[in-house]
Amino acid sequence: MPQAETYSETPGPVQMRPVQRSHWWREVLVVAAFYGLYSLVRDLRGEQPVSKFQALTNAHRIIRLERFIGIFHESTVQHWFLSDKEFIKLCDDFYGSAHFIAAAGILILLFFRFPSHYRLWRNTLAFTTGLALIGFYFFPLMPPRLLPPQYHFVDTLQTIGGLWNFSSGAVSDVSNQYAAMPSLHTAWSAWCALVVITMVRPWWGKLALLYPAATIFCIVVTGNHYFADAIAGLALLGVSYFLARFVTQVVDDRSARREAAAESRLTPTGDVPIEADPSPRR
Repeated sequence: MPQAETYSETPGPVQMRPVQRSHWWREVLVVAAFYGLYSLVRDLRGEQPVSKFQALTNAHRIIRLERFIGIFHESTVQHWFLSDKEFIKLCDDFYGSAHFIAAAGILILLFFRFPSHYRLWRNTLAFTTGLALIGFYFFPLMPPRLLPPQYHFVDTLQTIGGLWNFSSGAVSDVSNQYAAMPSLHTAWSAWCALVVITMVRPWWGKLALLYPAATIFCIVVTGNHYFADAIAGLALLGVSYFLARFVTQVVDDRSARREAAAESRLTPTGDVPIEADPSPRR
């Protein structure tokens, strides 16, 4: 019989404590809390007239930066593929759904298959999302597809379409079209790839890198992000990983000390028992 593939349970020298699967409801509360934070940021810095001018101003800043370093070619890349409408529809659908499905699937896989690493990667994703929300609040950014016509970008969702659009009821309730910097699509997809590469030992685990590559391509070709957004998303993920690793290890160390102290209180003091006097009675 063919042997089963082997998986790595130890991605680094630090051994993390496994998550308690009976506490799944805590993870649901964490997700709900981050959705609440996102909703708050969306309502405060979303598609309101007071934010539109600032979002456009920040877009001009990003464009100047990209022109300075020579990477402002998003419009060129987009126009290479606009003639293939079915391909663009596929990219629109990928942009709107893949990042949620993939991130949720990886979290569930970690929770049930790799519980000793779940908390580290969960915390990494939480730091990534939380820090991105700070960026969305303080740096609302108009995506390329919403720029004035002189920039020659096409809003593919409006002109070509897909399974969804930003004006539909459910999507409009959870979307902030000025939340472009950093790109959470890029950060989340790279997070998924890192988890798979770390957990899966065989060579085919490295194919997970194709996922963030495809994501970056789709966010650019659909006019939803600048290259700078993707670069910032990758940098954010790197910072978040090291923050999560530090915080998770600190929490684990404290928990270990508390458990050791509790065990020491329950363990006998180690006094030598009093033996019977061996001398004969008189």
